Amino acid sequence: MKDYIQERAVEIAAYIIENKATVRQTAKQFGISKSTVHKDVTERLLQINPSLALAARQVLDTNKSERHIRGGLATREKYLHQHI
Repeated sequence: MKDYIQERAVEIAAYIIENKATVRQTAKQFGISKSTVHKDVTERLLQINPSLALAARQVLDTNKSERHIRGGLATREKYLHQHI
């Protein structure tokens, strides 16, 4: 694996943990795709730094378990601000 990929994977994990960021937020911040973020955290980082990978994975799992709530709130906001 190339050095810059390893560095990116570590930076991504640190960002996710520090900001409790979602995959979408992280992808936007780093200018990469969601699938790249996911692959970096779940596969590549496991080989580089397993403890960091576990910490990042916990944040992502928490975000995943709460996403239906965030989606509902976003929809509610949308319709509250819509003028009929």
